[in-house]
Amino acid sequence: MSSTITKLNAPLTQAFDFQPSSELQIIPTPTRNTLAQQLAGFDTLTNALEYAAQGITGYNFYDAKGNLRSVLSYNLLRQNARALAQRLSGFNLIRGSRVAIIADTSPEFVELFFACRYAGLVPFAMPVPVNLGSHGIYVQQLKGMLDSSEASLAFANIDYINFLEEAAAKISNLKWTGTPAQLRELPAKDVSFEPNSPNEVAYLQFTSGSTRMPRGVVITEHALMCNLQGIVRNGLEIKPDDRSASWLPFYHDMGLVGLVLAPMVTQISVDYLATRDFAIRPLQWLKLISRNRCTVAFSQPFGLKLCTMRVRESDLKELDLSCWRAAGIGAEMIRPDTLRNFADKFSSAGFKSNAFLPCYGLAESTLAVTFSKIGSGFHSIQIDTKTLIDKRMAVRLQTAGRKYNEFVNCGQPLPGHTVKVVDENGLQIEERMVGSVLVQGASIMTGYYNNPKETQKALKPDNWLDTGDIGFLYEGDLYITGRRTDVIIVNGRNIRAQDIEELAEQQPEVRSREASAFGVNDTAGTTTIVLVIECRLTSATERNSLIKRLQQLVYMAFGVNCIVELVSPHTLPRTSSGKLSRFAARQGYIQRTNLNDQLSVVESGDR
Repeated sequence: MSSTITKLNAPLTQAFDFQPSSELQIIPTPTRNTLAQQLAGFDTLTNALEYAAQGITGYNFYDAKGNLRSVLSYNLLRQNARALAQRLSGFNLIRGSRVAIIADTSPEFVELFFACRYAGLVPFAMPVPVNLGSHGIYVQQLKGMLDSSEASLAFANIDYINFLEEAAAKISNLKWTGTPAQLRELPAKDVSFEPNSPNEVAYLQFTSGSTRMPRGVVITEHALMCNLQGIVRNGLEIKPDDRSASWLPFYHDMGLVGLVLAPMVTQISVDYLATRDFAIRPLQWLKLISRNRCTVAFSQPFGLKLCTMRVRESDLKELDLSCWRAAGIGAEMIRPDTLRNFADKFSSAGFKSNAFLPCYGLAESTLAVTFSKIGSGFHSIQIDTKTLIDKRMAVRLQTAGRKYNEFVNCGQPLPGHTVKVVDENGLQIEERMVGSVLVQGASIMTGYYNNPKETQKALKPDNWLDTGDIGFLYEGDLYITGRRTDVIIVNGRNIRAQDIEELAEQQPEVRSREASAFGVNDTAGTTTIVLVIECRLTSATERNSLIKRLQQLVYMAFGVNCIVELVSPHTLPRTSSGKLSRFAARQGYIQRTNLNDQLSVVESGDR
């Protein structure tokens, strides 16, 4: 029995057993559908797929050179998912049992994900390795997810099955581990699929682990559908002639919910480039948008920065980005200069700055919480730095020459959601006052799977979700200033880790996104700021000069001393989604400097 992936030159006429012909060439699913568009008006994922399968749109997968390698129409997805669900049913698992899938950017992942839902099982995506040199760390990460989820089945494609088998070696709950191809060889059980209920768990979404170990967020069908409806109707205003393009990993909430599930529940086509291929040549993502006339494409800020740095001026003539109407930005702090630089670089290729669509969300709210107004571009305000630090108040810059922080407007909550900002005592504070951001609404998780302690920390009375982020409201719009764990409290002053990192990144010896700042406490409770920087300097004189210069800059800017540590490239840890992990950076610093007995990690309210 052959693979469900449609090979190059294979038409899409049959599930599983079609023998490909080298004489026929596949084409991507069209943008225009034959089906009347419905914008997420469904109560479950499988009901949404049953409708989408009546049309001719679907998922398209491209290789590193921009060639179409496989196509999975929604119709074929339905066929293959149901066929796989019959094989999953043969394991006789209890309804709601968890199924782990290493989420490469491939048709197999999507088919297995939906097969689980047809079979009444709860899938969750596990990451592919960010750095193959971190073999032990990656296996340990998989092991933690398998253990905490109490997974019954686990799948990986041939590239990652060895990692999975190593991680699964001593997981007692696992009944079977294998590849999608091995699953297809198992006998199908003739069953009638029981309809999913809106109150059932749709999937688990593991957090990226930027501040601590990943936790499995429990998302119901109802929460998912509420969030998807808000995204596609109010956030994106999806239309029948829209088409998406994405490089985002399927194991990240923005990649899974925003660019896998959202296109399906609106029956639009989407074009994928694997995350690792984007990282090597981001131009291919832009070429996909240009060539296929994609209108909706999201990125984390570092993805836009990568495009700005890596795409050559000579490549711009190959691009026409005038079709791109919704350039969504989220998943990490949005720096205005990142957006300005991207717009400046690609304006000659037709990119319009009013396409920028900043938004705010997190896995614990399924995905999205707020959206800025589509078509209006990004807006930011400059806030007086001294007032921000001393009074925790956002006051617009009035005097030229004073230091300021600039924050991007992330917009207003989706319908049915409310955002409030509270102080250290949990009391709601006025607009422009900086505090903890809390969210309430139909998209909020029911908790972290099998983790009541962390659930209790995150979910407050009346189902308010403590996001762990800090920010302020201004004229009803949300501005994020950082995470609580990224605020270092020294002598009663709140100093943002990002501000210290930006000082470092402005130095010519430091490349962008290669600095991490955090605080550590000694046994007396005194906080010290540590700045760890990836550095390629080899001369002791040059290294000492950089250290002294940075210490002086930090003292001049914030009035505090700091420790500066220079480390070799690729030392700073990142999460599975590519974000800098300050939690892991702290831990790594303490281990490298043998300070476990002298220093303790500053948690600063980390939930």
